[in-house]
Amino acid sequence: MELIELARSIRARDPARPGWIEAFTCYAGLQAVLMHRLAHALYRAGLKAPARMISHTNRFITGIEIHPGARLGRRLFIDHGMGVVIGETAEVGDDVLIYHGVTLGGLSGQPGKRHPTIGHGVAIGAGAQVLGPIRVGDNARIGANAVVVAEVPAGETVVGIPARPPREQPALAGRPPAVPQAPSPGYGLLDAPCDPVGEELAGLRAEVAALRAETAALRRLALREPAAE
Repeated sequence: MELIELARSIRARDPARPGWIEAFTCYAGLQAVLMHRLAHALYRAGLKAPARMISHTNRFITGIEIHPGARLGRRLFIDHGMGVVIGETAEVGDDVLIYHGVTLGGLSGQPGKRHPTIGHGVAIGAGAQVLGPIRVGDNARIGANAVVVAEVPAGETVVGIPARPPREQPALAGRPPAVPQAPSPGYGLLDAPCDPVGEELAGLRAEVAALRAETAALRRLALREPAAE
């Protein structure tokens, strides 16, 4: 029974270790998935208006908006859940973890496949945006507030805007590149806050400082040469 399966997944994966009754009654993610199952069945049967009404009610009750056309795998755990949006052509695999504020959205207003496909065992951190008809491979990890607009290979970790592996993040001046430390992507994956724009600016400032020092050295050299003559 899916209700038992979802509750067991919550109890196993939430560090708060809720009891059975708490998992059944106090987790919006569980309620949202169950309501979506009904809406999706009606949607596939061609009853789109009732399906959308159930989806709308689902959003009102749980704060989680799942289009009835979206395909969700088994044991999906939407933790906290408020502000999650899953689009019509999104596909989510089994054993996926989604935190609050996540969007599985589209970049095109044209009909057809326009939302992402999420593989099995993927973890998507709070506030992350996964956009377009891209694929996120099995067991990939997307850090909090990342914006993903390109394919993510299986097992890869990506962070930042645009999302990319942490090893590709530019290092701050005088500091080695950050590496992932936290075991969960829910609220971030790096030692230092991931701010690609700030990191780029820091790199530019360091380059400007080096150019200024080089220019000053050339000026000193130019001033000494006439005196030597």
